[in-house]
Amino acid sequence: MKPKQLIALAGLLLLSAGLGSAFTVRLMQPDSARSYAVRRDHVQFDEFGGVRVADDGERTAALEQPPTPENDVLELYQAAFRRVADQVIPVVVEVQVVNIVRRQVPSFPSPFEFFFGEPRRPEEREFRRPGLGSGVMVRRQGDEVFVLTNHHVVDGADEIKITLADDRSFEARLVGSDERRDLAVVSFVTNEEVPLARMGDSDQLRVGDWAFAVGNPLGFQSTFTAGVISAIGRNPGPQSGMPILTEFIQTDAAINRGNSGGPLVNLRGEVIGINTWIASQTGGSIGLGFAIPINAAERAIDGLITEGRVSYGWLGITTGDPGEAVREALMLPADRGAFVHNVFRSSPAEEAGILPGDFILSINGQRVDNSNDLVRRVADLKPEGRYRFEIVRDADRITLAVRTGIRAEEAELARQSENLWPGLAVTPITEEVRKDLNLERNAGSVIVGSVAGGSPAHAAGIRSGDIIQRVNNRNVGDLREFYRLINDRSQDQLAFRIRRGDRTIVLGMVKNDAAASTGSP
Repeated sequence: MKPKQLIALAGLLLLSAGLGSAFTVRLMQPDSARSYAVRRDHVQFDEFGGVRVADDGERTAALEQPPTPENDVLELYQAAFRRVADQVIPVVVEVQVVNIVRRQVPSFPSPFEFFFGEPRRPEEREFRRPGLGSGVMVRRQGDEVFVLTNHHVVDGADEIKITLADDRSFEARLVGSDERRDLAVVSFVTNEEVPLARMGDSDQLRVGDWAFAVGNPLGFQSTFTAGVISAIGRNPGPQSGMPILTEFIQTDAAINRGNSGGPLVNLRGEVIGINTWIASQTGGSIGLGFAIPINAAERAIDGLITEGRVSYGWLGITTGDPGEAVREALMLPADRGAFVHNVFRSSPAEEAGILPGDFILSINGQRVDNSNDLVRRVADLKPEGRYRFEIVRDADRITLAVRTGIRAEEAELARQSENLWPGLAVTPITEEVRKDLNLERNAGSVIVGSVAGGSPAHAAGIRSGDIIQRVNNRNVGDLREFYRLINDRSQDQLAFRIRRGDRTIVLGMVKNDAAASTGSP
């Protein structure tokens, strides 16, 4: 039994015996005896599991025992934790922000104005909305000190104030911010000495490693909590509202509101992550905290300091993870890769020869696990760099050389759907689908799963649920045939014969109608 279990058992025995006195639990082992002084009387467990009350002589001897090896180990842990706290707390700052909001408020006239005067116009008043977060001092250039924090901590802030652990305070300015990774850099000016954080290597983390979160939860300055690395490579998914360009570190070290932007550190006191969000049903910590890996953050710091923004690589496709039916129809590997649904006009992908229906396996020999992995890997590529993409096309493996572009802002990407070719995603009609839709055998083999709003397919009138029977008067026998037909470079126009419900219609698209774009990823 474990010591804590023994203490609990002894406590139950004590209560059942009606004893009001305290006791000491001793676990007898062949080489040593461990004593846990709890209160007055002694309850002993021998190596056979027996329990008895110790006499006064044994009680005195137990209290006078020298430190045991087990206690020495605990002292070493405590010393290590203290050393981490001493190293890290001074480099962590409190980030106080104020958002100034101007709103119109109704104005109430006097009785004279109410009856005889003109009605007053609504007054505009200024409201100060405070916010709180954490940050970590990472760089210094002359008298300017740079603090890394989260984008959501300083987003829209009109005033920023930095308070150090020793209570020194400085007015700060926003240097640069990146919403896509939820990172920001602010700076303050001082000629005084300030410590800077030491950076670790988040790629070397393993589940079970010690982890410590430092920050200002709920305004409690310089709070230090301990836990472990619970998981790595966590992906919250595109519907979560969290940054999709980052795989997060998960920890059970307590993280609460106000910890955002503070560091997650290892047992050496090195920063391994930036605490960003929690998963909780209560709004407080339940042991599910998430941090941006410091290796990803460091790639953003230079861009934020020098240019005020981060430049990401751009390929110019829409991607997804194909289902089992698509993988079987196109003879794709089942354990990796990302599927290309659409290609943006005049994008690096189109210029390199990537086509709808291609399946990306690797970039410069680095395996692509899935579509989210592809988005992150492309974002991390240096713009204007040249890279080798290994692709499966029509069951053959080919390699294409791609020169990446610069990824546009998200708002700009959303306006580029008109340049997306063809602007739809299709899937084979399986026996299950055929049965659910009550389709006869000759109804067709390919069905439209989704259509991008504003795309050429959408403009042509193609809709989700349409069954594509023919392209340019040629039968679409299966998914491979569909992609061969729409990727035929000799055809500038495509005529789709579609079954929609009980009707058969023909819709057309012109390939070159799309204008130049800046798409995603």
